[in-house]
Order: sequence, then structure tokens, then C-alpha cells
Amino acid sequence: MRPVRPDAPALVAVAHGSRDARSAATISTLVDRVRWLRSDLDVRLAFLDLCAPRLEAVLATVPRAVVVPLLLGRAFHAKVDVPGAVARAVAARPGLDVTVADVLGPDPRLEAAALRRLAEVGVSPDDPGVGVVLAAAGSQRASSNADVATVACRLAQHTAWQVIPAFACAARPTVPDAIATLQAAGARRIAIASWFLAPGLLPDKVLHQARDTALLAAPLGADPAVAEVIADRHHAAAGSAIMSRSA
Repeated sequence: MRPVRPDAPALVAVAHGSRDARSAATISTLVDRVRWLRSDLDVRLAFLDLCAPRLEAVLATVPRAVVVPLLLGRAFHAKVDVPGAVARAVAARPGLDVTVADVLGPDPRLEAAALRRLAEVGVSPDDPGVGVVLAAAGSQRASSNADVATVACRLAQHTAWQVIPAFACAARPTVPDAIATLQAAGARRIAIASWFLAPGLLPDKVLHQARDTALLAAPLGADPAVAEVIADRHHAAAGSAIMSRSA
């Protein structure tokens, strides 16, 4: 393992948090993968809500940090919650050097991870009889939902499937609506691709809605590709911060 570089900003991976213990366990395993991948960095895990440690508490313990939101889209948590928590940390500790990285998605590596999860439940990318629902959380921000639709289009382009995005809340189509559309279009089998990082309330809602009609892929979880994206988001944000200070 490489020694931790004292000159490098800590990588603070921040998840939303959940009352579901499976969620925190999955996110913790994912962050452990990041530590293994980037043993030269001080890698910390934080949460916005419902779990500890909270982001403000973690930022109080490091001199410099890049906050990497463990979010798949640029919706409310990315636009409001994360910047708000960072602003409170900076107000409590003037001089704190902190940069917020981009969210994780969309990214082709995450799409590849979603394909691997589908393969785990026996869904072949060469089977034209499969209809796939790309199930995501959903947002009141149209741009965030449009990103999910773009991912669905790319999955369709790289497979023989029909792929439709669907949302667990705040947007349409719903998962049952998408399943019905695929069945009406002639899909012989339905599979659910999970555009979630970890188990929790919304993935369970999707599971309940699709249990009797579809093959269900697991969330992206601690896939090595997800860890790579997290590390790359830190690298890009740290580099941008250095350029900004030298400009």
C-alpha cells in the first residue's frame, strides 16, 4: 500500500443516508474499495442524514477535502443538500479548504456495472426478447430524469433489448407503467435494471412493484467500477481546485 499523501485533500464520500441498515453497509463496503484503490488518500465516509457520521462532523476533522457526492444524478440532494452541508461546515470553521466534486452519474462505467448486475440474474445482452426497465429514484428536476432516459437509450444501443426508464417517485413513467409498455411491445421477459447505489426504501418499492413480473437486478453496490468513478471524481475536483488557486 502507498503511504497517505499529506499534501492531498481528503476524499470525503458523502451518501444521503438511510434507516435501512443494508444501505449503510453497502456504502461502507464501497468506500472500503475506494480506500484500497487509492491508499495514498485519506478516504472518509459521511452521510447527509439518518446515519453517522454526518458530513459537517467529518469536515471538522480534516484540513482540506474534496467532497464526492455518492449520487447518481444532479437532483435536489446534489443541488441543495450537499452544498448546504458544506456551507455550514465552512461557516463553522473559517479557512476550511473544501471542494465539491461532480456526482457519479451518468458515466459509462456505471452503465457497465448495471449490465453486470443484470447478467448476475441471467439476462443476456443478446436476447431480443428481453424488455428492460431502468429503475431510478426520480426527481422533480426534469434534467435529472432526462439523464436517466439517456442512460436507458445507451443501454438499448449496446444490447438487443428494449429499454425504458422508470421512476420510483416524483416522475413518470412508474415501474408498472414501463413494464406494461414493454409487454405491449412484445417483450417475452421483463428485467429491472437498478439505477440505485444501495438497497433502501425506493429500491424496495421497485422490488414490490415488479416482484411477480420481472427479473430483478441488484443495486450497483460496491462494484469496482463505482469505486473507480468515485476516485476519478476526487482527482478531477482536486485538479480543478489547484488550477483555480494558481489562476
